[in-house]
Amino acid sequence: MPVNLDPENWDEFRAESHRALDMMLDHLRDLRERPVWTEPSEEARERFKRDLPQEGRDLSAVLEDFDRYILPFATGNTHPMFMGWAQGAGTPAGMIAEMLAAGMNSNCGGRNHIAIDVERQIAAWMAQAFGFPSDASGIFVTGTSIANFLCLLVARDQAYGEKDVRLNGLCALPGQLIAYASREAHNCVRQAMELAGLGARHLRLIPSDERRGMKVRDLRRAIAADRAAGFRPFLIVGTAGTVDTGAIDPLDRLADVAHTEDLWFHVDGAFGALAALSPALKPLVKGLERADSVAFDFHKWLHVPYDAGFFLVRDKAAHKRAFAANAAYLTRAPRGLAAGDTWPCDLGPDLSRSFRALKTWFTIETFGAKRLGQCIEQTCRMAKRLESWIAQSDAFALRAPVTLNIVCFGVKDDEDGSLAREIVMELHERGEAAPSLTILDGIPAIRAAIINHRTEERDIDAFTEFLDAALRRARKEPHDFGALIEPHGPGKTRLSED
Repeated sequence: MPVNLDPENWDEFRAESHRALDMMLDHLRDLRERPVWTEPSEEARERFKRDLPQEGRDLSAVLEDFDRYILPFATGNTHPMFMGWAQGAGTPAGMIAEMLAAGMNSNCGGRNHIAIDVERQIAAWMAQAFGFPSDASGIFVTGTSIANFLCLLVARDQAYGEKDVRLNGLCALPGQLIAYASREAHNCVRQAMELAGLGARHLRLIPSDERRGMKVRDLRRAIAADRAAGFRPFLIVGTAGTVDTGAIDPLDRLADVAHTEDLWFHVDGAFGALAALSPALKPLVKGLERADSVAFDFHKWLHVPYDAGFFLVRDKAAHKRAFAANAAYLTRAPRGLAAGDTWPCDLGPDLSRSFRALKTWFTIETFGAKRLGQCIEQTCRMAKRLESWIAQSDAFALRAPVTLNIVCFGVKDDEDGSLAREIVMELHERGEAAPSLTILDGIPAIRAAIINHRTEERDIDAFTEFLDAALRRARKEPHDFGALIEPHGPGKTRLSED
């Protein structure tokens, strides 16, 4: 008897599918009625320690398990009081698009089908938004960490030129390649140097100023010193929205240095690059339009469902040269499904790729760039509201300037940051709010990354009340604060000083 995986009864499956959709719509509609985060119950954790099932169950039973053991214990980033990390909140429209993409089940590695055109449309839109050439080349990836790595590979390929690093390896070019980034840069920049075989030690971490932007004078000195030592500077990484504080490097001045020194200029714009969609915020990322490449996430400030990272390269030939390869099973044809010159697999390492472009296209088409830009502006206004409250507080103090939507602060006279740590943990456990911890100048700080389009003034005001109450409890009651878990691994040290 033939076996397939389609429903035996399509009408029953349709009814269960509609129930599943209603479940998620109710969940999103009623977010404020639930805690931000709930730790998974022991029952839920035990549910996922079972042996491999040999027989299937009805979809209705599987949905019941989802509703009982999975949905209540999510990260919480859809909730308006989630402020812990720069994670987008998603939208109902994006959720529908994800379902439609799953139904199409398109493999976007290549070939001649409409999903590839949708991805190219997104690249063209972002080139327009960032001021890149209209023929700039772009591609979806999982997130900015991978996008930064792939952009570094393009820059590395460009630096080797005719020496052809892909064919001849790193030893084909005499002299060590050197890259430069701010000390505030994301850890993935260091990791990209490691994965590319260039070594973390050869990433120069340039000091930052009082606004936590890269010091251009120090950058120039570092480049000159490396050239004098016989090294080969090849890459400057600017940051638009640092992970800890949301600071922005002086991108325009970094572009000047890159042009003068003939270096590749890349911008890690994980969330900050999309400030370009706001007329009010766009001046903060001036110089982005001069970058050779930029990496960013649609799943952060644009709230496309995870995952939807992207990287854009000014020179489409350089982009393709870094990744394209001949393979018999990828042979192109003048007509038919194998038609086309450049496929996405020529622009990155993935051959199997989901239709990430559809949920991004749905988001932009449904809301428009103007409304999305207004949501970005709103999160920055909420950050300013929180900043103003902290500035007037007798108990709390700012720990870093507020550039965009990230507010870092702590408790006054909390020299070791233990009260800050206790406040964050307790807010999480009570389900009231979800800020995060970061380490600034060696001391833990409370970090509120206000990125959710649902976060309003009432939420900021409630957050301040929760903070005051949590601090009172922490001061009155003895606590075992526990050991501070610090960053570890090769990136823990200041690599440029090793």
